[in-house]
Amino acid sequence: MEGNKLEEQDASPPQPTPGLMKGDKREEQGLGPEPAAPQQPTAEEEALIEFHRSYRELFEFFCNNTTIHGAIRLVCSQHNRMKTAFWAVLWLCTFGMMYWQFGLLFGEYFSYPVSLNINLNSDKLVFPAVTICTLNPYRYPEIKEELEELDRITQQTLFDLYKYDSSATLVAGSRGRRDLRGTLLHPLQRLRVPPPLHGARQARSAASSVRDNNPQVDWKDWKIGFQLCNQNKSDCFYQTYSSGVDAVREWYRFHYINILSRLPETLPSLEEDTLGNFIFACRFNQVSCNQANYSHFHHPVYGNCYTFNDKNNSNLWMSSMPGVNNGLSLMLRTEQNDFIPLLSTVTGARVMVHGQDEPAFMDDGGFNLRPGVETSISMRKEALDRLGGDYGDCTKNGSDVPVKNLYPSKYTQQVCIHSCFQENMIKECGCAYIFYPRPQKVEYCDYRKHSSWGYCYYKLQADFSSDHLGCFTKCRKPCSVTSYQLSAGYSRWPSVTSQEWVFEMLLRQNNYTINNKRNGVAKVNIFFKELNYKTNSESPSVTMVTLLSNLGSQWSLWFGSSVLSVVEMAELIFDLLVITFLLLLRRFRSRYWSPGRGDRGAQEVASTQASSPPSHFCPHPTSLYLSQLGPAPSPALTAPPPAYATLGPCPSPGGSAGASSTAYPLGGP
Repeated sequence: MEGNKLEEQDASPPQPTPGLMKGDKREEQGLGPEPAAPQQPTAEEEALIEFHRSYRELFEFFCNNTTIHGAIRLVCSQHNRMKTAFWAVLWLCTFGMMYWQFGLLFGEYFSYPVSLNINLNSDKLVFPAVTICTLNPYRYPEIKEELEELDRITQQTLFDLYKYDSSATLVAGSRGRRDLRGTLLHPLQRLRVPPPLHGARQARSAASSVRDNNPQVDWKDWKIGFQLCNQNKSDCFYQTYSSGVDAVREWYRFHYINILSRLPETLPSLEEDTLGNFIFACRFNQVSCNQANYSHFHHPVYGNCYTFNDKNNSNLWMSSMPGVNNGLSLMLRTEQNDFIPLLSTVTGARVMVHGQDEPAFMDDGGFNLRPGVETSISMRKEALDRLGGDYGDCTKNGSDVPVKNLYPSKYTQQVCIHSCFQENMIKECGCAYIFYPRPQKVEYCDYRKHSSWGYCYYKLQADFSSDHLGCFTKCRKPCSVTSYQLSAGYSRWPSVTSQEWVFEMLLRQNNYTINNKRNGVAKVNIFFKELNYKTNSESPSVTMVTLLSNLGSQWSLWFGSSVLSVVEMAELIFDLLVITFLLLLRRFRSRYWSPGRGDRGAQEVASTQASSPPSHFCPHPTSLYLSQLGPAPSPALTAPPPAYATLGPCPSPGGSAGASSTAYPLGGP
């Protein structure tokens, strides 16, 4: 019965052994004591996960099956070592060139270049805000006496320094030099300059010329200036000028700022300071202006200023047609009533064009209008949209800028710079500069309360100009900017033939009576030159799509393959890592768990069968008897080949030792 069962089992097809790796051997127990020759696994016997036995086998398989061009030449030319070496060097050089190009492409992408796109649009345009100032600082009644005292001290100073009597020109109705009630702090002085080195009198230093901003006077070795000291008088310096005009103006301005800071928080209504006293006529789009179209503020140097079409205007002006007749036209009165000649040395008016939600920085962007001249200013609108983030150093609304905005307007770079200076002024000097807005509970600088603020201010101004304060670094450009490109034309107004009736009409309607009539009027026209406006916008030069396209082009150029070839390369690298790990694991196991196996264990297959028998395996007599009858009835009796070529002595069936392992040939003793 057992023989019949064994024959039936032998007739059935062999079952595959699960878990075999590529290259592992499957052996069956033969009829004789010597195991049968190992058989290579068929396609049905391959395991689910397979790894190659060696690096050579892995590379041969990769070169024979990859879609990368040129790799198969490494296998086809293996019998010709010269060709093999040539193709190997060529393949590696091509591979290196491709990845060098990859590096350049990635470097270009991560440099975040931008492209400038220019678009030309045409539509109705919002008319910008226009600020115009009188260039005539106002003498407030609250400080009028102090200003008159400053004028008398200045008059005395000019006489002491230059022997010039200015009583007839500087102060009307002056009481003379002997009526002075005292002297001011920081008096204006004449300072002797040390004589220059021999041969250097004709060639002045460039640094001195830049600092003085005036040509040197060779025949007078002295300068004009005033002394400034710190709180405890331990450090002093002279603020000097080579030009007496500049020295007197700056000294007078310094004292005027101190007097102006004493004005109360809420100013009373200005006397005789209505729009009609400065602007004779105002028209926009051939329609007269009204009081709702402008707002008023006072500038310490430029006097009373009026802003037309600002953000407080309920209905912003719109321009639907270009040309001088479709803009803003102003007729101005430029006579200097109650003039402060030591503070402002020019006559006319100052005008600036800016956005509705931007403050008017008259020092930075304004320009003067000449009396007796009609000035026509044409505008072209331009918009710039920058990319933020990695593509450019700009800010959208200034919320990420470490400077507090002190102006009631949107963020601009000039707003940030002035706010930054004011913050440093308050921090270092303990008071606020009167030209810029101040935070709450902070006083404007006055040497009666802050005796050393002048010393601190001029030191801070030098640090600010050299960017030691970091304001120009902190204040980034806004991402969206709207600007207006201006061009001006001038003509005499009124003309010789028309001036008589023009002045007569101004006399009858506006009570215009001055001696030199032409120097007391000016006219300005502000309009759009055309309704076409230019928009400059930035866009990324290299996007992710562009990068992938360039990488694919380089890969196809050097290897003529596709994305799947990249996956093949990744698979090759993965197989290399796995084989290396398994070889190291086999070496580790052979050294610490099977020291008798020697170095052969590190050279075997990278995968190990789970049911490997001990090295000194000897067949049991029962198994020898079953091998003569037929194949083993159970898979547990099937053993793999031994790990070594020879085995130790095994006991004979009769119990004798020392019999050879080949004593039982296939078929019987």
